[in-house]
This record gives sequence, structure tokens and C-alpha cells, in this order.
Amino acid sequence: MKWERVLRPRAYLPGPAGPAPPAPSPAPARQPALPRTLASGSSTRARTPRRAPTMAKRSSLFIRIVEGKNLPAKDITGSSDPYCIVKVDNQPIIRTATVWKSLCPFWGEEYQVHLLPTFHSVAFYVMDEDALSRDDVIGKVCLTRDTLATHPKGFSGWAHLTEVDPDEEVQGEIHLRLEVVQGTRACRLRCSVLEARDLAPKDRNGASDPFVRVRYKGQTQETSIVKKSRYPRWNETFEFELEEGVAEALCVEAWDWDLVSRNDFLGKVVFNVQRLRAAQQEEGWFRLQPDQSKSLREEGNLGTLQLEVRLRDEMVLPSGCYQPLVQLLCREVKLGTQSPGQLILLIEETTSTECRQDVATTLLKLFLGQGLAKDFLDLLFQLELGRTSEANTLFRSNSLASKSMESFLKVAGMRYLHGVLGPIIDRVFEEKKYVELDPSKVEVKGVGCSGLHRPQTEAEVLEQSAQTLRAHLRALLSSLSRSVRACPAVVRATFRQLFRRVRERFPGAEDENVPFIAVTSFLCLRFISPAIMAPKLFHLRERHADARTSRTLLLLAKAVQNVGNMDTPASRAKEAWMEPLQPTVRQGVAQLKDFITKLVDIQEKEELDLQRALSLQAPLVKEGPLFIHRTRGKGPLMSSSFKKLHFSLTTEALSFAKTPSSKKSTLIKLAHIRAAEKVEEKSFGSSHVMQVIYTDDAGRSQTAYLQCKCVNELNQWLSALRKVSINNTGLLGSYHPGVFRGDKWSCCHQRDKTDLGCDKTRSRVTLQEWNDPLDHDLEAQLIYRHLLGVEATLREKHRQLSAGPEAGPVLTGPGGGSGQSYLQPRMPHSFWKPPGKRRGTEETPACPQYRGHRFEPWSRKIPHAVEQQSPCATTTEPALYREPQLLSPCATTTEAHMPRARAPQQEKPPQ
Repeated sequence: MKWERVLRPRAYLPGPAGPAPPAPSPAPARQPALPRTLASGSSTRARTPRRAPTMAKRSSLFIRIVEGKNLPAKDITGSSDPYCIVKVDNQPIIRTATVWKSLCPFWGEEYQVHLLPTFHSVAFYVMDEDALSRDDVIGKVCLTRDTLATHPKGFSGWAHLTEVDPDEEVQGEIHLRLEVVQGTRACRLRCSVLEARDLAPKDRNGASDPFVRVRYKGQTQETSIVKKSRYPRWNETFEFELEEGVAEALCVEAWDWDLVSRNDFLGKVVFNVQRLRAAQQEEGWFRLQPDQSKSLREEGNLGTLQLEVRLRDEMVLPSGCYQPLVQLLCREVKLGTQSPGQLILLIEETTSTECRQDVATTLLKLFLGQGLAKDFLDLLFQLELGRTSEANTLFRSNSLASKSMESFLKVAGMRYLHGVLGPIIDRVFEEKKYVELDPSKVEVKGVGCSGLHRPQTEAEVLEQSAQTLRAHLRALLSSLSRSVRACPAVVRATFRQLFRRVRERFPGAEDENVPFIAVTSFLCLRFISPAIMAPKLFHLRERHADARTSRTLLLLAKAVQNVGNMDTPASRAKEAWMEPLQPTVRQGVAQLKDFITKLVDIQEKEELDLQRALSLQAPLVKEGPLFIHRTRGKGPLMSSSFKKLHFSLTTEALSFAKTPSSKKSTLIKLAHIRAAEKVEEKSFGSSHVMQVIYTDDAGRSQTAYLQCKCVNELNQWLSALRKVSINNTGLLGSYHPGVFRGDKWSCCHQRDKTDLGCDKTRSRVTLQEWNDPLDHDLEAQLIYRHLLGVEATLREKHRQLSAGPEAGPVLTGPGGGSGQSYLQPRMPHSFWKPPGKRRGTEETPACPQYRGHRFEPWSRKIPHAVEQQSPCATTTEPALYREPQLLSPCATTTEAHMPRARAPQQEKPPQ
């Protein structure tokens, strides 16, 4: 076969954002301007050029807080109760669990946060929790966006905690207008201080008393003081006389006024007067900067924090651009092992171990959106079975099939897991019993006394522990046996395919249990057991377990693993001290086999009926208890006016009821939501209150105030509300973070109730959850970027699979005709070549590393990223790229590229 001769499409993309001096915040995003050859109409063709398709730049942070070491003692007991607060641009978004009485805490918590591309920094504050007083600050680690951009694979390692300086804890922006005007004798500099927003709260009431101090050439002028506001408006103007040749800067500082103590610093902006003189006028929102005039402090002995932080910027194109790639992947899955391209096999063999989980999750979500998740997993099962010779090593390695199935169970079965496992986990946490089966670890002291007021013996402790574990194991197996109908139909159908494939591969009588073990290797060993050992990571509990409860959970997880292994001699030989549980384990094996038999006994008609019935119901996004207060009249708003109700959020409405089982009443229709934002602390005396702005049936604007119990619950509800309403029409761009009390807003003191708002909304700031709505374009973009990262290896693997150097399958369009390759995003015709340019000789002057060359017959399976930006930091204007060569990016590139592909290694099955 001959390779297709294909032109590679190109796209207009803005250059990477690099560090810049204080400058006005950018205006609302707009389409990048066309290159001069297109915009000026100098083309020989008399036609109007097409506009570039809408592109969206999305930024996300992967955060893993691992552990701390050598933290200082903050309590009189010589220990601390540490936890972490994660702030993005000084806005708290994550709180880890508290690790009690430890100077070397381990958290192991992972989060993924979707952010605006304009964020500046992420900071990790280590705090000591106190029950009777304010929590103590131990130290912090701050990573700027520029720092993360220099680590394309992410920052990973230990970082020293530094002392928290109040003069560095600044936030917010200030609106200024600067003009150079002609005076009677000389030019004058006019500085108009208009307003500020999102200033740091410096007072105990959660507000500040801000004023602005303007300094130039030894002269100082101040605005009036605005009491109790983080969103002040001044509208005051000051003038200074300019002198020729004077290089002194103009400094605008924001301060919090205090009557008794010294004023608190809120931030500053410094301007180059010579540049202002050249520009004549400048106006905009300027980000307040910390005071860096102090000498650098030594780090001191505040301990260290182990972190993993990875920034990922993606330029997501319109859906039509990804259709060729998505169609090819879907065709590969539908054809299964009969596919001539074997693309899924190539992806598996070229994916390194370190990024296999991300690739598996992305592929799974992509096929879930296409309704092919079951077929995709079935193909992976067949590939895994085809290279497995021994039944005892089946699905034991971290292959693409294993990782994809893990992600599938979390995405499709998390609610099912909560229903089965939740009550058992809650009982273990509530009882807090001492449980130990290993005689070498039994602690008789502190276990308690019997009725005769004597300490329990070791034998009594072991027997009581065995009874407790047997009760928990029986309850879990009983709950699992009753949950066949509660299991999602797509999960049951996938297990049915797995069961059939394994039974066809190992049909012998000696392998009778192999199909059951294949199912339990995912259900028990990779889903239920990890959830038992780490219930917080599966959202079963809000806090980590203490040492005693953790040991109980670990022993229960070991018992579940033994049941999942069908009580094989190998599993019994590992830990002989688990023998007291063997009768319950053997009984559990029979229960589990009966459960699996019923689980996989689902016909296609029943599967379709269950899916059809489920599709008629609005999917539940989030539910839980909240406190509600809706403003009515002019009375004061206090925390006591909130009423506790059970709320449910679906893809149709936000509803409430008195109890989870009561009849629900609709509070807000989803299509009517216009914003979901936080409320400032001083409004209700709590920092965990959010507001949902919506329109009622009559078209009037209404606000519902909902109070959560912690910062994590607050951000989870905000994320859920923002995700389900992101496509609503009429979303607000600004809002009031306060309340309208009496005759004015509490935040900015404006008296117009219909005022547009004093702060910008943050509808794009969300937390990643397993039950998030699928984003088809983003998943396709992530797969496309991964394929580019392994392009060379993928091409070599394809040659090895081909019949010969001149033969092999060709990836073409539908019907096998010539045209665009299926592995390249399809762009409009106007993007292929700018008028007036000779084919194959165009270069990008602003980026010499990217050089054009003549088009050749299509010999590369994967085109370079259409969304990839110029790696040179000096490129700031939109450029038209042509088939760039694969070169290593500069350190300033903000794209978080995947690691380079390594030769696949044989993974040994766990012992």
C-alpha cells in the first residue's frame, strides 16, 4: 500500500503567556486577530477569509499532598495536630484531614482543580488544629505559575516550610486611571484611585478598613477610609508635578486602617513614570503585589512538606476538529481484535507505566461519552487474555486493562460502592474497638478490663478481635449479596463480558474458579479493599482513621482479599495468624460465587431496559444536608436564621426535603441558575456560606444562601453547581459577595440593589470528581496530546506490526478514500495555507526553533499538536504554524507535556 499524500492542517494560536510587570487585567477573551496576509485583504483571491473556530484554553492543577516531616510542636503536649490548606491566589479550595498528635503526618490525598488560565500562584499552608482557640500557622510553601511552568512533568519532591509574613499575604486588585496632562508650567501626573476588589481580610470580623496611599518624589497623598469593606470605592484623584529626567517610580499602596495597632499592609503597585509619560494614559485593574523590600529570611526549622504538583494547560478546539480521531478510535473498538490498524494495542504498548493511569482514565471517559465503554473494556480483556499463559497471573499487572477497569469502577460504580460499604465503614469508625490478630503485635495494656476488673489476656484479645472481624465480614458479604439489583447495568454487563472471555480462555475443569477470580480481582482487590483501607480517598469518610481504626480496616481488607482469592492455599500460607477467620472466609467464598453468578446473569434486553429506565430519571449529581436562608425584608441576617434541610442536585433542579426519604420540593430549576459563588465571612459570621443567584418563574432575580459545615463541602457544592449550569444562558460575569442589608450592599456599600456587582464570578473554578459530566472535547484533546508524546515509538511499533516495509494498513477516512488522516484534527479550509505564500517554504519568524519545510507524502501516523504553542517566551502575537519539527520545548513553555515514551518493560506479577 502507498501512504496518502495529505496536507497537515494548522491553527491560529496565541503565544505562551510569560511573566510580565504589573499591567491591567486582560479584557474578556476574544478571538486572536488574523495574520496580516489574511486580515489586510492583500490576497490575490477576492474573498473574505473565514474566522478561526472558537478555542478554549483550560488550566488544571493536579495536586498530591503526601506527607510532612519534622514539624515543630505547637501544643503543650510536645506534639501537633497538623492539616493543610491549599489556596489558589489566596482563595482556599482544599483542606486535608487532620492527623492527630504527629510531627511527621502522612496525608496521601490527591486533588485535581480546574482553574482560570490567569491564576498566579498556589500555596500550601500547614496548620495546627486547636479546639479552644484559633488554629496556629506552622508554615507555608508557595509555588507560582511561572515555577510550575518550568517543570513540564510537574514539581515533585520535598519543600521547606517558610514563615508566614503578614506583609506577603496580599490579594485582590485595584482599579486605577493614570494620565499625563499638560500643566501651566510643566506636565502633571494625574492618578485616579477608583475602586478595589477582593482585598485581604485583616480584621477579626472578616473585613478591612482600607485606604490608599499614593507616593511620588517624596510626596504622599491618601484617600479616605472605607470602613468594613473588602470591595471599597473611592473615586478620588491626585496630581503630581513631573520633572524631566526624574526616574523615580509612582507607588500606589493599599492599607488597612487600625485605631489601636499599626496599619496592616494590603499590597502595592509600582509604575514606571517614563513609560507612563510615553503612553500618556493607562487604565485598568492591577494586581496588588507583596512588599519585597525586606531582606530574605532564613527558612528556619519549620519542617518540610512532600508535594506533587503538575500544571496542565490545554487549548481545546471545537468538537468538529476531533471527529476524525474519535471516529477512528470508535472504529477500532467496534472492530475489536479484527481491526487492521490495531491502534488500541499500539497505545497500550507505547504507554509508559508512569502515565498509564491517566491514559486509561482519559480513554475510558472518551468511550463512555460514545457509549462504547463496555466494548472498549472487552477489547482490552481480549488483548490481556491473548498474552496470558498462566491463570494465576491474569490481570495481576498494572496493564492498560487493569487501570481502565479501575477507572471504570470508580466512574460508574462509586455510588454503588457507597451503598454497599458505607454502613460497615461507619460502624467501624463509631465502635473504635481494639482489633488485632497478629500475636506479635497484641497490646494488652489499654485494651480494657473484663467484668472482674482485671486486664484481658492475650488469648482473650485475639478471640474478641476475631469475633469483631467475623461480624464485620459477615455484614459486608451480606450487604454485597443483596446488592445485585442495585449494581449499575453497565457494570454488570462489563463483568458478564469478562466472565465469558475468561471462561472461553480457560475452559478446563481445573480452572473452574478462574472466571470468578477474574471478577473479584477487580471488584474486591482493586475496588472494595482499597476503599476499606482508605475510606477518605473514596469519599466514604471526611477524616482519616486513627491508628486503632486503621488497623481494624486493614485486617478487614485482608479478609476481603482472602475471600476474593477464593481462599487459595497460597493466600492462606502468607499470614497464618489469619486462621481464626477461615470458617467465615470459606463461607464467604460460597456467598461471593453465588453473588457473581447472579451479577453476570444479565441479558441484553434486561440491560437495555435498565439503561432506558435510568435515562428517564434525572441523574443525581450531589446530595447532602445544608442550612438554607433566603433573604426577605430588611431584618438582620444571622447564622441562627438558617434551617437545616436535605438537598439534592440533579441535572434538572436543586431540590430539598426535610429528610433524605421525604418528598422533595424543587427550589431552583437548573436552567435558571445564573451564578454560584461564595459569600464573604462578615455577612453571616461564617466563611462557609455560598449563594445561588437565579431567576424565578416571573423572571425576577433571586438569591438563595446555603451554609456548609467545612471548606471542602463548600467547594464541592460550588463545583457541582457550576458544572451542571456551565452551559446556561445569561450567566453573570460579576456579583456581590455580600448581602443587601437595609438600604445598601454589605460588601461595597452601594445603595443600588440592581448594581451589577463588585467582584468577578469564578464559574470555571471547579474540583475534579469521579461523577463529573463528561467533557468530550477535553478527553479527545488529552488523547491527541498523548499520541503526540509517543509519536516516534508509535510509528516504529506500527512498522513492526506491518507485513513489510512497503505494506501495511493505512489510516484513512471513512470508506478508505484519500483525504485527511484520521489522527489529525480537521480544520477549516481557510486554515490550510494563507494566500500569497508558496507551499512548504513559510517560516515563523518569531520562533526560529519552528521552521517550515515542504510537504511530503504522509509517512507519520501522528501529526504535531495543532494546539501546541511556540516554546519561545518572546512569541506573544498569534502565529500561523506549519508542520513544526519535534524539538524539545523551552523552559518557559506552559504546556504540561507527557513524559517521553520509554520502551515497554515486562512487568512481573506481584508475589
